Amino acid sequence: MYQQESIKPYSEGGKTAQVEQMFNNIAPNYDMLNHRLSWNIDKGWRKQAIKQLVPYKPQTVLDIATGTGDFAIMAAEMLKPQRLTGIDISEGMMEIGRKKVAEKDLDKVISFQKEDCTRLSYPDASFDAVTAAFGIRNFDDLDKGLSEMCRVLRPGGHLSVVELTTPVSFPMKQLFYIYSHTVLPVYGRIISRDASAYNYLTKTIEAFPQGERMISILKKAGFADVRFRRLTFGICTMYFATK
Repeated sequence: MYQQESIKPYSEGGKTAQVEQMFNNIAPNYDMLNHRLSWNIDKGWRKQAIKQLVPYKPQTVLDIATGTGDFAIMAAEMLKPQRLTGIDISEGMMEIGRKKVAEKDLDKVISFQKEDCTRLSYPDASFDAVTAAFGIRNFDDLDKGLSEMCRVLRPGGHLSVVELTTPVSFPMKQLFYIYSHTVLPVYGRIISRDASAYNYLTKTIEAFPQGERMISILKKAGFADVRFRRLTFGICTMYFATK
């Protein structure tokens, strides 16, 4: 078990159920909080992750932990796939995503389905690319979730992941610690009215495996040619791999 797998937003129930409840609770304010707390830098991180896939022109894409669909929408606009499926355990988040997709007239390309990322319902080799932005940190079984992502990816297909991480160098490491333990939980609590949600966020960022350790985990799940790049002084890390 990895350390973040034991961290839960609330005190009762399994992690998956608690994470679903948490995202349903904060869904109405999630986009505003995400962009404000990252100073809108999160949009650039998503764009960098999608750019990794552009040369391969994937026509079928699975977006894991799609949330309110920001990454799915950007991927559809940049990659021009025939079909993009966004999955999540939170119907509250995806309902907002469906409205955004309809407003952009992308509902013929993008669809949303409720799925547990550790038990995907899709057949083997169903997708040309699998993506995930700021979601795999919430898996209750990281190895199983990554193995499922590899299973539904066709041979030669690509994985692109972007995840929040902790900076490793002075002074950003110290500055990020102060920010994530003061501004982030306080502001998150005021806007979302869920004190546990943004305390949980901070704890999982600090506990989640990153860098070289994450490369080993991805290889164990079945991926090859795994590489990573730190963004914005290590606040975020981007991973790319091939099946």
